[in-house]
Amino acid sequence: MTPSPEGSEPARKPLRPPGLGLLLAEMRGIFEFNASLMTAPLLLRAPRGDGHPVLALPGFLASDLSMAPLRRYLTELGYEPHAWQMGRNLGGVTRLRSALRERLAEIHANSGRKVSIVGWSLGGVYARDLALSAPDMVRYVVTLGSPFANDVRATNATRLYEALSGEVVGEDPQFVNAIGGDLPVPTTSIFSRADGVVNWHTCLLRPSATAENVEVYLASHVGLGVNPAVLWAVADRLAQHEGQFSQFDRSGPFAIAYAPPERAQSFKS
Repeated sequence: MTPSPEGSEPARKPLRPPGLGLLLAEMRGIFEFNASLMTAPLLLRAPRGDGHPVLALPGFLASDLSMAPLRRYLTELGYEPHAWQMGRNLGGVTRLRSALRERLAEIHANSGRKVSIVGWSLGGVYARDLALSAPDMVRYVVTLGSPFANDVRATNATRLYEALSGEVVGEDPQFVNAIGGDLPVPTTSIFSRADGVVNWHTCLLRPSATAENVEVYLASHVGLGVNPAVLWAVADRLAQHEGQFSQFDRSGPFAIAYAPPERAQSFKS
């Protein structure tokens, strides 16, 4: 703990990116994908959707291909999933803000309904930004291993992101506070303490009447979009009626994969 002036709170030690061991263990993502294929009959027992549109935003360096399994799963459950259609995600929250807003507006206008957004890693940061700027068009936000809270630089992709996007992570305190604060729409943050890319503390939102954290045991960062327990949780969250929210029920066929809610401490605790 860093020393602090007498009478003031001690400065909090900066978070660090996940260690090399966790980063190398990310290769297990292929097993998570295979597990989702083997458990497909169980996954299709998830609550059915009501046909509303869902925009799937890929993570840093990924493309729409990475979200294809999730989009196909949501199609099977009765949703209307949409790709982001912007090629490979090379970063740039500020640079892409207008294009993302236009994509959201296009889907909203064509469907005549509010759009749920599922964002993986950096895609979740985009999703939260969209919810803040266009809450009238957003129904629900689900983030998967997204670094939006605490020390947002605590990832193993920060330097590469800055090199490719030209943006400095955490440079704008006002943006960091806004993106890590409360959203005007219901939201769920799904994360794993075994994430080898993003420090899991950066994924924690402040639980409230319309916000929650869901921890999935042993999930990798690259496997979050294909992990069967994650897919089930996404489907369950999106199946809620518009304007309604209840905490995630950790029972069901993948109950063993979810940590109890009290383990996911608020980023302000």
